[in-house]
Amino acid sequence: MEKLLLICGLLLGTVAHTQYNSEKVNKKAVDAYEKAMLQLRDGLVRDAIPLLGKALEYDPNYVDAYLSLAGVYGELKNYSKSIYYYETARKFDTAYFKYYDLPYSINLAGEGRFAEALQAANRFLALDKLSDRSIANGRYRKKTYEFALQQQARNTNTSYVFAPINLGDSINSPQSEYYPSITIDDSLFVFTRKGAGIREDFMSSSRLQPQTPYTKAGLINGDINYQPSKGALHISQDGEWLLFAGNFSGQGFGNFDLYISYYTPTGWSEPQNLGPNINTEFWESAPTLSPDKKALYFSSNRPGGYGGKDLYVSYRQPNGRWSPAANMGPAINTAADEQAPFIHADNQTLYFTSDGLPGYGGTDIFVLRKKDNQEWGIPENLGYPINTIENEGTLYVASNGIDAYYASDRADSRGGLDLYKFELRPDIRPVKTLYVKGHVFDATTQKGIPSTVELTNDSNQQLVTKVQTDETGHYFITLPVGKDYTFTVNRKGYLFYSDVYALSGKPADTTYQKNIALQPIRINSTVILKNIQFPSNSYELAPVSRIELDKLVDLLGENPAIHIQVSGHTDNTGDAAQNLKLSANRAKAVADYLISKGIDPKRITSKGYGATKPLAGNDTEQGKAQNRRTEFTITSL
Repeated sequence: MEKLLLICGLLLGTVAHTQYNSEKVNKKAVDAYEKAMLQLRDGLVRDAIPLLGKALEYDPNYVDAYLSLAGVYGELKNYSKSIYYYETARKFDTAYFKYYDLPYSINLAGEGRFAEALQAANRFLALDKLSDRSIANGRYRKKTYEFALQQQARNTNTSYVFAPINLGDSINSPQSEYYPSITIDDSLFVFTRKGAGIREDFMSSSRLQPQTPYTKAGLINGDINYQPSKGALHISQDGEWLLFAGNFSGQGFGNFDLYISYYTPTGWSEPQNLGPNINTEFWESAPTLSPDKKALYFSSNRPGGYGGKDLYVSYRQPNGRWSPAANMGPAINTAADEQAPFIHADNQTLYFTSDGLPGYGGTDIFVLRKKDNQEWGIPENLGYPINTIENEGTLYVASNGIDAYYASDRADSRGGLDLYKFELRPDIRPVKTLYVKGHVFDATTQKGIPSTVELTNDSNQQLVTKVQTDETGHYFITLPVGKDYTFTVNRKGYLFYSDVYALSGKPADTTYQKNIALQPIRINSTVILKNIQFPSNSYELAPVSRIELDKLVDLLGENPAIHIQVSGHTDNTGDAAQNLKLSANRAKAVADYLISKGIDPKRITSKGYGATKPLAGNDTEQGKAQNRRTEFTITSL
């Protein structure tokens, strides 16, 4: 757009004028100016600057040289200098300048001066005899400035400072770097680097400790870099999968397809095409994977969408295959292009780019959030100065929800696009996310066993994440902070395991390593139900209790020979007789719930023990909390 406006600006030098007369310009100034024009026609924008400066030395009143310098600096995104030269030219002849109000407005908007930009656009549109193209361009820019002013009026956070930091020579080079992606623990940083011709290489950098610098980036190990035509790299949160777009001759369905590579001890595996449920004969790119590896989002220009490039999603089935990709719908996709989706580790915040939704001009970045019903909400523009009049690209947000990474060709770039880090504005941040990983194994044999791991939101009893361990029992699951969760592990033939992650109202400053021993179903096996809750001195089950109780219902349903005793326990606070009665009523409340779900009453007994069977001392609050519990024991099979 800027190049087109620059050319238009040069042509406008022939417009009739009153004060400034281009035919009376110093001949040496004209010669220098014409040499500058040759540089511009050859695309050597920076080389034109000294020649235009020389033209002004010969003739300080040379308005066309000022206007061309303004256009050059606008092309280089040096908006302040562009504005300076436009305003200098205007001082010489306001009538001659009036046709330049539109490019002048664009540079004002580039500086964030949207009110002045709107005034300039209105002046331009008020001119007589504008071409249809000029009117369309003017109206488009006016619309973006009005949008920007509306956004400013809504934004009450005036303290936010957008200050991107170049990631330095360990990451960036004289070539372009883009598509950053990082594991949830920030230990591995991968990205794409432009090579010669069609070649794009996948790079990686690592760090051993949080907040330490990343090592010097090198080519990713393995077979993944063999093919030259590829890009749009994304690493899974656990660092085990790489997904990317590739155009491999004779190997795909046509154009760019999505591929996957797996981490092995010898490097990344040979890429595998994700198949016909994902790929078509058209263009697929920009993959991003949910933290539980169950949802794959990407962009495609296949027919049947709402515009050029739309966002799609596919879900991984229990057999490991991907479901047919589905369009994400008209609330997200437009008649233009939606690209570069990124799903955060919280599994409820999605960022993407669009040039069809209302914005600042070009391509803007938007955020989508899941509602309580797990449906997506309405896209929200990230606002200025993250979005500008230029085309914004991929955004990656770290698990802490604060640090964001993107590619830009700012003034301190090492060459082309560099990767930068900045702090995301608070109102557009995702939920800070931690993770738990570990090993599920048989409590008797110590052998790893594949099983199902679930994370449920205690506040609404909604399932947040469900993942399958690998064949050796290893698992990885994210924990969006700020809420309380019940964590359960299930395997047929074993008693389920449950635990509670109470993260609401607490600073979540650590991650969790949790190895879990599952008990085979045997007589006298006992399971403590970690999240069975009652109000104080009450035996009415709190709604959150249903999460674990429904797992117990499933266990009894799958194993109809099992008989259990439900046991209630208290700490030693208060009257012993009252505690005994309370614990008995609480155990009975659990038994009644199971019966209400269809379990035969003959299979369930209940008993209260009061404070007679403590697990810990009652001299601390922590010990008392352990002693207040509900559990069940298998009495017969």
